[in-house]
Amino acid sequence: MSNKVGLAIRELHRSENELAAALLRASDRHQTDHDLFYLGRDLAKWSQEHVRQLAEHGSNYGVDLDAEPAEEPGPIAAMRQKGAELLDGHHDPSLLLLKDLREIHLKAAGVSLDWEILAQTAQALKDQELLELTKTSHPQTLRQLRWANASLKIHAAQIMVTP
Repeated sequence: MSNKVGLAIRELHRSENELAAALLRASDRHQTDHDLFYLGRDLAKWSQEHVRQLAEHGSNYGVDLDAEPAEEPGPIAAMRQKGAELLDGHHDPSLLLLKDLREIHLKAAGVSLDWEILAQTAQALKDQELLELTKTSHPQTLRQLRWANASLKIHAAQIMVTP
């Protein structure tokens, strides 16, 4: 049983790392949008903290996870990404904004489901420590999800109908 719990913690750790990276990437790409730049960085810090906390709890279930969140991509990775976007037709900054917000929304939705699975598991195992982690972290993920959804609603129509 603890192997399954360890796998769930490992998956959530990976997903939180990816969500933090997506938030930071979008923040870097859209620095002129102050809401996205500053709030995106703040929301990424939540996921980075979740990564640290999950690494602590993972050891209780035989999982060795890196407590440090994945590093932000360096300049070479950023240049490669930019080149791929240009080749892929995402060179329009407004379309790239929609793409980034959609990616954040999808990742946050997946992370939210993972927190729900872990919460139900912690409850069944009567692991109060793990349950407390889910009770403090999951609401932050839901806030990330709501922010991405609201940002999409604010930007989508204008971007899609503007020539």
